[in-house]
Amino acid sequence: MVVGIEYWEDARSVYENNLHHECLNLDLSDVEMAVSLLSKMNLDMVVGGPPCQDYSSAGKRTEGTRANLTVSYGEILRSVRPTWIVMENVPLTRKSHSYSMYRQIVKEAGYGLTEVVLDASFCGVPQSRKRLFSIGKLGEDDGFLSDIIDSEKSENPMTVRDYFGDELDVEHYYRHPRSYQRRGVYSVDEPSATIRGVNRPLPSGYPGHHLDSTKNLSKVRPLTTKERAMIQTFPEDFIFSGSKSAQEQMIGNAVPVNLGAFVGRCVMKYHQSVQTTGVVVDEVLSVAKTK
Repeated sequence: MVVGIEYWEDARSVYENNLHHECLNLDLSDVEMAVSLLSKMNLDMVVGGPPCQDYSSAGKRTEGTRANLTVSYGEILRSVRPTWIVMENVPLTRKSHSYSMYRQIVKEAGYGLTEVVLDASFCGVPQSRKRLFSIGKLGEDDGFLSDIIDSEKSENPMTVRDYFGDELDVEHYYRHPRSYQRRGVYSVDEPSATIRGVNRPLPSGYPGHHLDSTKNLSKVRPLTTKERAMIQTFPEDFIFSGSKSAQEQMIGNAVPVNLGAFVGRCVMKYHQSVQTTGVVVDEVLSVAKTK
């Protein structure tokens, strides 16, 4: 059984229009309701990403009410007790009080944890995007998945050109910075900067930055909504709906598809190794590594 949970109506609509399983409307801050519902599903794995804005480098880096969902998520996992658990969040989460509480909850519930910050550009995504993954399995030792994760990462980061080939009609593009103290112009021959939830045109008064990939702005443009989604490695035919701002936010908030697939492959490879008397095999999935 595969089921999604999403409380934001716009995102739930996109989920249901693209995927072929149910997406429930459920507020995970209601731990009792969530446990009651999920306990009936006999789930092998629960994967979640509690809202991360309170920890994001784009925010104030302080904990707030949204951070409490990290603790709620841990309480739900403790009660439902799937074999596997995964939590994704921004790297700063690891230093937070809420994550410390989450970690204590799931450790006391019997989960061994592999906690790793992954750079998406080494995991099949043309984007420099670092995210914390806390991957747990009942009865395992901490760090049980580390060797497999290290072996699966690519040696070199993936660039935008690596991923798109010659599909894009630009050599340099604009990604609106949080302030003009940061660069705003990037080359397709490097990984994209982290895709954020906003997408703005190149302003006429853009002052430039000494780290911009070019000083000639005449052919520089922002990426389109679809191009940004594809840098997040959504399939080209994936359909987003809702207002433009809602679509941009969904794209910017998402875990890159290929990064999620990378973690899934590592889990499957570990599972297969356990099934083969502890010998880790090299070929677990019939699909090739993502490009």
